[in-house]
Amino acid sequence: MNLHVLLGANGGWWWILPVLVCLARVVDVSLGTLRVVFVSRGLTMVAPVVGFFEVLIWIAAIAQVVHNLDNVICYVAYATGFGIGTYVGLLIEERLALGTLILRIITQKEGEDLVAELRRRNLGVTCMDAQGASGRVKIIFVVVRRGDLPQTLDALRTLNPRASYTVEDVRAVSKAAFPLKA
Repeated sequence: MNLHVLLGANGGWWWILPVLVCLARVVDVSLGTLRVVFVSRGLTMVAPVVGFFEVLIWIAAIAQVVHNLDNVICYVAYATGFGIGTYVGLLIEERLALGTLILRIITQKEGEDLVAELRRRNLGVTCMDAQGASGRVKIIFVVVRRGDLPQTLDALRTLNPRASYTVEDVRAVSKAAFPLKA
């Protein structure tokens, strides 16, 4: 029995091929999203390996769609897999929380309590005086692992809820202090 007959040409199994195409696209697009993240984070040894498997799965999926051009449901499954794969890839990337960030805090309030708390957490903190639109401000730069950002922002909101902040990705860090991981 050939694959075409088994996966959808006859009988009640018509839905298996579209489901497999959709799942293949979910996996390959998720891998593609991760590959781009790995490249942007400087993980140049991991990205090509992920790319290899991404394209291998893509070739298998597109081959089935091309082989079954009369099956419009495969087209829909292919596109559906792309959409779901984009979402799944972003969820995985968020959970991995790779990379380093710069948290820039601007506060009109004296920032000693906040700076002390951030340093207590063993974060790289630099503080400077500046002039803002409405007077003197403190600018506090914090080097933080992406996975530690939520707890750092919680500390900021607790100690100085009126402070404004921005968060930026950092490609490389030469020297920084981070909390020790268990």
